[in-house]
Amino acid sequence: MTEPDFLTATRAAYDTASALYAESIPKLFHAGPLNHAMIPVFAELVRAAGDGLVADVGCGPGHITAYLRSLGVTAFGVDLSPEMIALARSAHPGIRFEVGLMGALEVEDASLAGVLANYSIIHTPPERLPETLAEFHRVLAPGGHLLLAFQAYDHPAEPAEAFDHKVSLAYRYSPDHVAELLLKAGIAEVARLICAPGEDPQRGFPQAHLLARRTA
Repeated sequence: MTEPDFLTATRAAYDTASALYAESIPKLFHAGPLNHAMIPVFAELVRAAGDGLVADVGCGPGHITAYLRSLGVTAFGVDLSPEMIALARSAHPGIRFEVGLMGALEVEDASLAGVLANYSIIHTPPERLPETLAEFHRVLAPGGHLLLAFQAYDHPAEPAEAFDHKVSLAYRYSPDHVAELLLKAGIAEVARLICAPGEDPQRGFPQAHLLARRTA
């Protein structure tokens, strides 16, 4: 099967930028409290349900996978970039990392207690997003939690907007639109955090953190 062009382009871009990305992004993540405010909540919900396995999809250099582990969650990382996975394995040798696609995860149906996608759905074109969310539903156990983070877009007529991400073409999404797509996929919103545009010093985009749960 021929791979979609956006996957090929995104992989190549992150392979090229992997060293610089691994140097800068983890520092930014840990420096801003709002960047990870929802992750402890997500981790607590996973632990309360029995501490099952969690996939950090689009894990990059593995800093969030490691953070989840520090919160007592059994997490592993998946990324489409082999160079990113190599860096993640080097930085966090005791954690499982594997090359893979968020839209075709190599895990059994209903086998995960949680899925975290921190700014990794942003490279998915709007027409392909329902497929990705359906895949998250497939791998989540009933009652399992999903945490999405993405640059937010608020326009009454358009659910998404392309923007010039520093690494590869990306899209910012309407949180309401994403919540609707999740519900259609069988994953219901639980809570959301929207960071004001002024909190983003680079582009002035609002940032969305959307917590949802697969329905029973």
